[in-house]
Order: sequence, then C-alpha cells, then structure tokens
Amino acid sequence: MRDTRESRLLLVLLIAIAFALITVDIRGGEQSPVDGARRAAATVFGPVENGVSAAVDPIGNAIQAIRESGDRHDRISELERENAALKTELGSDERNRSKVRQLDKLLRTAGAGQYGIKGAQVIAIGAAQGFSWTVTIDAGENDGIRRDMTVLSGDGLVGRVTTVGPTTATVLLATDPDFTVGTRMESTDELGFAKGQGDRPLSVQMLNGKAKVKKGDRMVTFGSQGGKPFVPGVPIGEVVRVDPSDGGLTRTVHLKPYVAFTQLDIVGVVVQAPRTDPRDKVLPEPPKAKPTPTVTVTVTPGVNGENGQFAPQGEYEQRASDVGEGAAGEDPAAGEEPAPADTRAPDARRNDQE
Repeated sequence: MRDTRESRLLLVLLIAIAFALITVDIRGGEQSPVDGARRAAATVFGPVENGVSAAVDPIGNAIQAIRESGDRHDRISELERENAALKTELGSDERNRSKVRQLDKLLRTAGAGQYGIKGAQVIAIGAAQGFSWTVTIDAGENDGIRRDMTVLSGDGLVGRVTTVGPTTATVLLATDPDFTVGTRMESTDELGFAKGQGDRPLSVQMLNGKAKVKKGDRMVTFGSQGGKPFVPGVPIGEVVRVDPSDGGLTRTVHLKPYVAFTQLDIVGVVVQAPRTDPRDKVLPEPPKAKPTPTVTVTVTPGVNGENGQFAPQGEYEQRASDVGEGAAGEDPAAGEEPAPADTRAPDARRNDQE
C-alpha cells in the first residue's frame, strides 16, 4: 500500500477503534460487551494454540538454523544436529519425571481437600484479549470446564477460569491486579481479601484491624457460595510482611504465594467442590523446630576437712596442692616451740653422749 494521506487516516482510525474497544472491555469487567467476541476467538484460535504449542518447539530452532546458515550443506548439517538435540530433549527422562512429580503432588493436594479435578496443561502464556496476567490451558467445554471454576496446582491456588472454548480455557492468575479472593488465616480463622499485585506479594486486607498477624502465618481460600469461583481450603501463601496498624477498621498484610507462576505446567480445574470445608487440611505440615543443643556441667563434690562439709572438687584439689607445697618447701617444725637450751657443763654433756 502506498503511503498516502488516505492510508494514514485509515491507520489512525484503526488505532482509535482498537483503544476504544480495550477501554470498553476493561470498564465492562465480567459484563463486557466484547465477551461474545472473546469466546468466539477462543473457539477459533484455541485449536490453533494447541497445534502451535505442539509444533512450534520442534521446528522453531530448525527455521532459525535455515535463516542463519550460509549455504545448502551447512543448512543440512545444522538441521541434523538440531533434530538430534530435539529428539533428546523430547525424550528426556528428567522432563518426564518432572511431570510425574507435578501430577503426583496435584493428586495428593486434591485428595486432601476432596476436590474433584480435571487435569490440564498450560499451553500458552498471556491472552490476546487484553493485558491481564493469564495462561491458556488445553481443556475446555468438551472436558466439563466452565467459567468461574477454581484452578490449582500441587502447591496451591493458581487462579480462576474466565473464558472457555471447546478445547481450551483462559485462566486469570492470582497475581493479576483485578484478581480478588477471600482468605482465612490458619488456626485463628481471621478473614480478609487478597488482591494480586503483579510480580509483588499479594496484598491482603484483614477485616479485623486488631487481628494478631505475624510473619510466617499461612492463609487458605475462604470459599464462595456453591464453590464458584473459589472452593474453600486451597492454600494461598504465607505472610512475609505486616504493615503497622493505624487504628483503622482493617489491616494490611502481604502474602507470598505458594505457587511459582513463572513455572506453571500441570494444573487442575476443580469441577466438583468438596462436600465439607477442608479447613487447614490441605496445608502442608509446618516444619518442626530443630532442638537447640545444651551443655550440662556436672560438679563432683569433694570432702572439705572443715566441719565435715562438702566442697567442689576443684577447691579440694587446690587445697591438697597447697598442702603439698607446704610439705615440700617449708620446715616441718616451723611454728613449734624451740627445745630448752642445755646449760650443763661440757664434761657432763660429753658423758651423756658416750
């Protein structure tokens, strides 16, 4: 297309329409007038995302090798090397073991909370319909997935389903600024509301401004009526900071999520809520405090010669050494009265000696 005045006006008009649609979508929230178009897009592009996620990884490096190679021979050699590397990566035992660990942890979490789940895998990050913190999973209406269902992993709360297509669904992550979930503190049952803050810890408004909260306290989902959009008892995270109380009706604390949102792979969509609230059963056992070693000093008593009393062994030995020194270095007769002088005549003394 030539760069003419008409083409420029058309471009400006398209940009204005795009921004108008984004504004209407954000302000509309759950009742957005473009929700129907979003669902249609999910229906059309969902299968494409599935196919692309399965096909792009194996051929992406090959295409890059073709573009960067200088001649035909180099391209073939590079492709052969890339093909061998891809086969090794796809058949990696470590990757398979990682998936098995994630699935096992997810099943144990679901079992602890008595959640009926549908397993799914994250196939795309982000969404075409806006700037939200979202992921796309490879399960949709055909798998029993519906809007406003809780999504969790083996570690805890991931988010909730917002848009559903026949074979895929979009999940709004708990880190999204528009995400809000009711919370309940372990043991004390203090209630609050957690909001996403992007890559920062979740912000929780405690309903009780005088609530006793400390670093390390843990929180779970409070639950919604009918289990939608949130089922109760799903671990959310633990407190990392408590803002000073200003005497108001509420109090703000900051929660570090259990889930690593940059490493999402295997997740579960709760298709059946538990019959009873699991309370804190889904939370892992708190780490046990390591015992602090103590040193005990035992004093062995010794006999003190005075009045038949006991004295510490060290004192007894010291006194014994003092006695030894006196025996070795002093005259044993020291302190005794001298014998009377012999005043007899020398002849008498000589006779006694003979």
